[in-house]
Amino acid sequence: MKVLVSDPIAEDGIKILKEAGLEVIIKTGLSKEELIEELKKGIEAIIIRSATKVTADVIEAAPNLKVIARAGTGLDNVDIDAANRKGIVVMNCPGGNTVSAAEHTIAMLMALARNIPQATASMKAGKWEKKKFMGREVNGKTLGVIGVGRIGSIVADRAKGLKMRVIAYDPFVNPEQAAKIGIEVVSLDELLAQADFITIHVPLTKETKGFISKEKFEKMKDGVMLIHCARGGIVNEADLYEAMVSGKVAGAALDVFEQEPPPPDYPLFKLENFICTPHLGASTLEAQKNVALAVASQVVDYLIHGVVRNAVNMPSVSAELLPTLKPYLKLAEKLGIIQAQLAEGPIQEVHIEYQGDVANLDTKPLTVALLKGLLTPALREDVNYVNAPIRAKERGIKVTESKVNTAEDFLNRIKVIVKYPKGENLVAGTIFGKKEPRIVQINDFRLDAIPEGHMLYLMNEDRPGVIGQIGITIGEHGLNISRMHVGQDPAQQANIILLCVDKPVPQDLLEKLKTLPPVKLVKPLELS
Repeated sequence: MKVLVSDPIAEDGIKILKEAGLEVIIKTGLSKEELIEELKKGIEAIIIRSATKVTADVIEAAPNLKVIARAGTGLDNVDIDAANRKGIVVMNCPGGNTVSAAEHTIAMLMALARNIPQATASMKAGKWEKKKFMGREVNGKTLGVIGVGRIGSIVADRAKGLKMRVIAYDPFVNPEQAAKIGIEVVSLDELLAQADFITIHVPLTKETKGFISKEKFEKMKDGVMLIHCARGGIVNEADLYEAMVSGKVAGAALDVFEQEPPPPDYPLFKLENFICTPHLGASTLEAQKNVALAVASQVVDYLIHGVVRNAVNMPSVSAELLPTLKPYLKLAEKLGIIQAQLAEGPIQEVHIEYQGDVANLDTKPLTVALLKGLLTPALREDVNYVNAPIRAKERGIKVTESKVNTAEDFLNRIKVIVKYPKGENLVAGTIFGKKEPRIVQINDFRLDAIPEGHMLYLMNEDRPGVIGQIGITIGEHGLNISRMHVGQDPAQQANIILLCVDKPVPQDLLEKLKTLPPVKLVKPLELS
């Protein structure tokens, strides 16, 4: 069996592959055309890092490919939908470089506070400019951490060791859980107004692209310092430049960029109070060895023993049971994704009730799939079918299950109740026929909806003309409604509407719908 290593990994990983009897082809820096030609030569596994782009046409051109393995966490360079269509397992190594990324953030913070890169360059130029590079202490200062997942929480822990006050914004984290590790959870506006230093640790998603922009900079404390070692594109770099020129931001340290590498005429390079590194967050000897060992072991386990570990698109289920469970796995994950997007705050409890035929199956993989769906909007590639229960536990989410032999009006039904500080939501689904997932209930709203694509969930006053008003507003923004489900919520004297639209709902449309007097609630649901 042939394994292509298309990005450099530590020799320890190569050794594991060869000792398992796999034929290892090491070819890095391939063009797209060269990569396709290599994959046509009977390659069954490809090991990548961030440089190789495994696009849909690359996947389509690989007749024997069984597994795409990322030596690291991020998978934004892999077309997972295309891999799903061809039944190719996509796996990563979450956690292997966590400490390295966190330590790099702290290193950038200290270098920024003490002007270390600028002072080094000055001395190498034969100068001695003590007054020019006056720094500032971090002791007693406030660090604002945006996103307190694995890396953000380690950064917070290290900052506390530096005697900093740590505040954090993360809508998916329970304040009680954060308090246990000494982190004070605040609103985003409070963080921006109070923090002397701000560091970002969130995944790049549709919601976080350009998240730190002019509006956010204006809310920050004068003289704030920004550290960004997460993903390029989360910070609007043009707006950052303007904020630094104006003096609002006293200094910035970036390890990641929207375009990597940045162009030679990159504006931020011209600013003396800007420091940067070429995406070095995971570049330590320890981290590279960890991920090389992990990814090689995972590839060997899959190709030689048929064992799936850390897959983002396939649960660990036996080949015999997978055909039966597959539609339920898909349904469970979709239920989790919907619940994550409906929750009005950090999730505290999840109760899953398996009803009817599904209650007689092994439901453990279904619970894992549901938790993966529940956490994916917040954690993206940092959660998979293996670590979802661990990630839920880390966030203080209580998970319970129950089984009943009947399913009301259906042969099978999965009901999920999610609790958060200000309330709870119920979402239920079933399988039509043998493999068609359907959403059949959202709270008191009964419906029959296919859980896919782009959706809008609305609650509005139950009176004539409102649905037409909503439809006109959506049409004015160029969205086509493909399906509509309307029901009544007698308790609130309201209609509930679930719309399927042909493309993602833009933010300006959401804001416009919220201004319509009859509309009480608007939620976009992404189930692509």
